[in-house]
Amino acid sequence: MQTVFWEDQQLKMIDQRRLPASLEVATFDRYEEVAQAIRSMVVRGAPAIGVAAAFGLALAARQSTASSPAELLQDLQAAANLLKAARPTAVNLAWAVDRILRSIDSTASNADAIRQSILDEAQRIADEDMEVNRRMAQHGAALIEDGDTIIHHCNTGALAAVDWGTALGVIRMAHEQGKRVHVLVDETRPRLQGARLTAWELEQYGIPYEIISDNMAGYFLRSGKVQKVLFGADRVAANGDVANKIGTYMLALAAWDNHIPVYSVVPTSTIDLSLQDGSQIPIEERDPQEVLGIQFQGERVVPANARARNPAFDVTPHHLITAIVTENGVVYPPFRSNLPKYVHRAA
Repeated sequence: MQTVFWEDQQLKMIDQRRLPASLEVATFDRYEEVAQAIRSMVVRGAPAIGVAAAFGLALAARQSTASSPAELLQDLQAAANLLKAARPTAVNLAWAVDRILRSIDSTASNADAIRQSILDEAQRIADEDMEVNRRMAQHGAALIEDGDTIIHHCNTGALAAVDWGTALGVIRMAHEQGKRVHVLVDETRPRLQGARLTAWELEQYGIPYEIISDNMAGYFLRSGKVQKVLFGADRVAANGDVANKIGTYMLALAAWDNHIPVYSVVPTSTIDLSLQDGSQIPIEERDPQEVLGIQFQGERVVPANARARNPAFDVTPHHLITAIVTENGVVYPPFRSNLPKYVHRAA
């Protein structure tokens, strides 16, 4: 099953809030519902939310009662603004929305033709995502050796894309090639995407794993029991700074101190060459209740009047990254000069 797909004139997505307890598919008829689904993390992962937003624009086109192309374009721009604001850090969201808008023929005389063209372009984005991720997995799997133990942060598998995923797609490909791999799965607090989603995916693939809390990673890295660190990214700046799920920076820092290779696995659509470095990447702050609401043995952990901060991402400086794996190949430093070559390289 794909994470995000169009069926029966509706957008359908696996509801990732329900995993691993149950596998449920949510159905959407309106773009406002899609924006809310992105905000509430029904769907998450940079590639997946980009595809969801693209289909969200297809829904917006169908919702619009506009009879002329000019009126339809006005409605689409309003929908685009709402969708792009849903989660600001992941560049794939804005990339997909902008690609849809650029694909529209402004000289078209028929609003219905525009509606169909938007749906067709959204489906192309979804289809390309699967192909891009498969190619990325093949490039990355070449870096994995038989017998490797890998620390993986957050969820970057098929659930984070249409299929395959990014960093977890690399691990899956290595496993399917017959390499024996073992994964230490960071819980990824506070929403536990690792413990809930990555562990669930690894069980589907039959890949051996163990869950560790985020603050255990340094212990295993120092013990010599880990050979690689893999994670994805929601945005990569021109100098190779990587914005990824909160906790990635500490993980990469510990790996660097112990001379363990660190690989960020991203499609080139996640690389934002317009930003010179990671300080320019907007960092989403989520509801503090995601932190305050955590329970232990059925009881709330924190005092009743406690306050919290909840940045969803941090930025890992480029000097801590061994290489960035893309669908066009593996990019090594210096990233500022090498990333553009891979972003613009033909498949």
